[in-house]
Amino acid sequence: MSLEFSYRHLYYFWVVAKEGGMAKAAGRLGMAVQTVSAQVRELERALGQQLLKPAGRGLVLTDAGQAALRQAEQIFALGEQLPAVVRDAVSAPQVRLAVGISDGLSKLVVRQLLEPVMAAPRLRLLCHEDEFDRLLADLALHRLDVVLSDRPAPANRNLKVYSHPVGSSPLAWYAPPALLARASEGFPQNLATLPVLLPTAHAAMRQRLDTWFERRGVHPQVVGEFEDSALLVTFGAAGMGVFPAPVAVHDKLVASDGLQRFADGDGLEEQFYAIATEKKVLHPLVQRLLPQPR
Repeated sequence: MSLEFSYRHLYYFWVVAKEGGMAKAAGRLGMAVQTVSAQVRELERALGQQLLKPAGRGLVLTDAGQAALRQAEQIFALGEQLPAVVRDAVSAPQVRLAVGISDGLSKLVVRQLLEPVMAAPRLRLLCHEDEFDRLLADLALHRLDVVLSDRPAPANRNLKVYSHPVGSSPLAWYAPPALLARASEGFPQNLATLPVLLPTAHAAMRQRLDTWFERRGVHPQVVGEFEDSALLVTFGAAGMGVFPAPVAVHDKLVASDGLQRFADGDGLEEQFYAIATEKKVLHPLVQRLLPQPR
């Protein structure tokens, strides 16, 4: 490939533009001002455009100079990455797993669901949280290897994805210490007078909770609704209200957040799914996420 300009000249121009003048650039490069100036003029001659023009006692970029600077920024940014790219190319290959996390899934259980892959040598785990439908679209386009969700994928002949159950957890009700005494008496009718925190409709569990309330004739005093389950727990631990949570994360809620379990979920369960593009999963790390046959 033949080029009309020298990358060395482009580099000198880039330093001048970054430093804001010939003298400062010469000092950074350890060269004479006249030498740096001559190199920049050579670049201008090769490109056929003036890149710098006098402004007061200094220099400013022309329109052509601004365009050249944008290109130079990209070129030298890539150049700075070169040592790491070469080093990684000769090192042991990484095992990449791109996971979509549905915004309706309890984030406190994500770590447990991913536990089977965490010890994989040279693992590079990429987690993306988004709305369920967007994650399914990314999965279908093979931008993701698997989606973890609290619901199976809907039937859609145009979307070739398969839902694999990976577990479930019963729900229980938790309260901060300040509300524990009130919460322990008269459940579930006391939810009408207690401050209650719930997930939003993004979570599949919300519909089950609403049905559960209706069947028991309970009208909860909802004071907060959260898309992010970890945020819900944070507000609950701060004393804002009582809330349901998967028993799978009981130890974390009690030990780390100082919460207390005051009632069982009375049949409520949160279900977990791994959604992939294959009925018979081929990705070795996604296989680890699925229950193993006995």
